[in-house]
Amino acid sequence: MPETFSSATNSPDDGPFRSRLSFDLDVDICVVGAGLAGLTVALEAARRGASVAVLEGRHVGWNASGHQLGTVMPGYSLPISDLIERVGIEDARELWALSKEGADYVRAAATEEAMPGIALTEGALEVSNVDAGETLISRLQTLSEDFETEVEGWQVDRVRDQLGTAHYFHGIYYPRAFQIDGRKYIHGLAAQARRAGARIFEDTPVVSIDPSGIRKRIVTPSARLRASYIVLAGNVHLGAPLRRLSETLLPVWRYAAVTEPLGERLGEVITFRGSVADSDGIDHFRIIDGDRLMWASPETTWEARPRRFAAVIQRRIATIFPSLGKVPISDVFGGAVGVTVHGMPQIGQLRKGLWVASGFGRHGLNTSAMAGQIIARSILWGEDRWKLFSPFELVWAGGATGRVAGHLIGLWGRGHSAAAGALARYREGARVRERVREARLAEANRQAGTRPPRRPPGAPRPVRPQPPRPAEARDGRMPDVPSQESEKIRDGSV
Repeated sequence: MPETFSSATNSPDDGPFRSRLSFDLDVDICVVGAGLAGLTVALEAARRGASVAVLEGRHVGWNASGHQLGTVMPGYSLPISDLIERVGIEDARELWALSKEGADYVRAAATEEAMPGIALTEGALEVSNVDAGETLISRLQTLSEDFETEVEGWQVDRVRDQLGTAHYFHGIYYPRAFQIDGRKYIHGLAAQARRAGARIFEDTPVVSIDPSGIRKRIVTPSARLRASYIVLAGNVHLGAPLRRLSETLLPVWRYAAVTEPLGERLGEVITFRGSVADSDGIDHFRIIDGDRLMWASPETTWEARPRRFAAVIQRRIATIFPSLGKVPISDVFGGAVGVTVHGMPQIGQLRKGLWVASGFGRHGLNTSAMAGQIIARSILWGEDRWKLFSPFELVWAGGATGRVAGHLIGLWGRGHSAAAGALARYREGARVRERVREARLAEANRQAGTRPPRRPPGAPRPVRPQPPRPAEARDGRMPDVPSQESEKIRDGSV
């Protein structure tokens, strides 16, 4: 996914790299597909002296490889606990180490000297939609102790201070992760592969493949090619000759948008400059060009016009960051990724001389780079680390039924995530309200301690002190009270 897709500029090496293959050709390795994995195979094999031809049905980076956020970090989309359960702790460590090698490969290849304008930024943050403190601690221990990955746990206050939203809770920060301009990276890979000696042919779809024999045969609309090795590095668009392989992938179209420049208010809300992804895999965003927001969220299992999702992404941004409101959208774009049933990439040898590198949907750039290195070294040096992926065999994705099921599962997952997040925020609000109530009660009790104690219900009223009485009253005699007759005698009237 480019930094600013609508205004991306190309270097002299960006292409077109070659017109279609129009003459017969013999090479050591034929790569089908000029995406991230295919170009990495071509580059690494050409660097080691092999003759390489890359056949691309359209043009370099036309699909998902040229339309991604450019986040590079270790790991896979399959949760680490599921990975351990599937292959055991030792093989899981080996697989994780390979993913770290892939991330290091991208960092080395995407230097400013090799790819000018790559716009590398550091750090990635995975945030939780629910209050998952205990889960966070367990995962941090697994990553740092068992898998030797540099991570930091972020408490809720720090996450919200950096992101300016109450939508997220805890987070895991990967300081060694980074982001690059995805379009510049794939075109930079193609340029490096061509300089190393690989030949890239665009607008050259594969009509048929015959993988039998020592020299395999590939037929295109205008020429034939023979090779000792074939690497199938395509995606869901491998076409009729490879339909059985493409049907092991569930096609998922992921759409993203870039906002118009938002000015200083974006920096006031979001101070974190790396990429942010939620733990449910729904939202993925980062700041680009200083004051623009690049945001990926909607998914479909069918192709649609990207522009129709502009309003969807606007609403999503406003939901997560209400203070930003309805932001103006500059561009919307998307691409199809291939998602496997088991959630891991497909990397390995299908039969002697026929290799596959696909199924990188939702994994990130590190896995495609890793696959390119593994296959090139396996072909030319005889390495066998690809066998670590043997437990994740090719599994049919269900065809049209699988697409419908995948769509429904996606809707259910998003709905479940939204409900879980809303419930977590409600519980958090209830806890806050309870703390406020308790604080008010404590303050009222404190104030009550400075006043006279109140009479309990039913208690007798206290006796008030009476004023002193005359002495006669005190000894039991009533005082003399002048009568009317007495008064008359005194004044002489009687």
